[in-house]
Amino acid sequence: MNSIIDKMKTVQFREAIAEAMSEEMRRDETIYLMGEEVAEYNGAYKASKGMLDEFGPKRVIDTPISELGFAGIGVGSTMTGNRPIIEFMTFNFALVGIDQIINNASKIRQMSGGQFPCPIVFRGPTGSAGQLAATHSQAFESWYANCPGLKVIVPSNPYDAKGLLKSAIRDNDPVIFMESEQMYGDKGEIPENEYTLPIGKAEIVKSGNQVTVVSFGKIIKEALKASEKLESEGVSCEIIDLRTIRPMDHTTILESVKKTNRLVILEEAWPFGNVSTEICYQVQNQIFDYLDAPIEKINTADTPAPFSPKLLEEWLPNFESVIKAVKKVMYY
Repeated sequence: MNSIIDKMKTVQFREAIAEAMSEEMRRDETIYLMGEEVAEYNGAYKASKGMLDEFGPKRVIDTPISELGFAGIGVGSTMTGNRPIIEFMTFNFALVGIDQIINNASKIRQMSGGQFPCPIVFRGPTGSAGQLAATHSQAFESWYANCPGLKVIVPSNPYDAKGLLKSAIRDNDPVIFMESEQMYGDKGEIPENEYTLPIGKAEIVKSGNQVTVVSFGKIIKEALKASEKLESEGVSCEIIDLRTIRPMDHTTILESVKKTNRLVILEEAWPFGNVSTEICYQVQNQIFDYLDAPIEKINTADTPAPFSPKLLEEWLPNFESVIKAVKKVMYY
């Protein structure tokens, strides 16, 4: 964070996103926003409200429903000195444009021998958002984190969203910035003056000494809810918000587990080959002797997301899942 912060204000998550983009566009004329409904409609989730009026149609650009096309335009424009922000209405739709992200954005710097950095941000919602069913409820964090050359950020609150998005826009590498439809209305305090947050640094959002719980994105709310219940039962949880998936802050996780000797990971994603799996590997590989219990990871059910509310409730992890896992590693 920058220098002295003297005043705070309360904003919605969507407003924090809009502020970050607008502040950076005022600072740098090479930055522009492009995507479906970002201009005339003020964004599908109103995360670009007022930006067309301020910056005009050459810098806030509505596109056809053609993710491959406008993702490719964005990547190509970095090679002529621009710094685009590409909004996907959902990262489920980004699958149509994933070739541009994986095969061009992430590789241009290396393939050009460093001649062409690719300062581009791809942003939009990830994960489930209620009754959106199988093709609109997928979590893509681990997919993109698997690709060298990409940075992956998943904020969980307005403060982190603004500070990390500003850093992402200034970064000279491609950044995947993942939000949630269910967080856009969340409110939180942010500084009135300008600030940024470092990419690749996790935050300990609640200190504790018996169990480390690692999570990120909107699902971390369930971890915090569980910790309150567990605290009333005499169990002290340390909650870590990863914030950045790649590069991952292994140090904060490892130091916490050295203190608590137990680890639970909560992630809204399928159980096979995800972010939790990577954390498990790093912890057992580097500090195995500190563990007093096997690591527990909590994920969605290993099926496509259901539409039925009752089935969806069973499919998603929740605070009760966290309580059960914590008690398991505590041998309660």
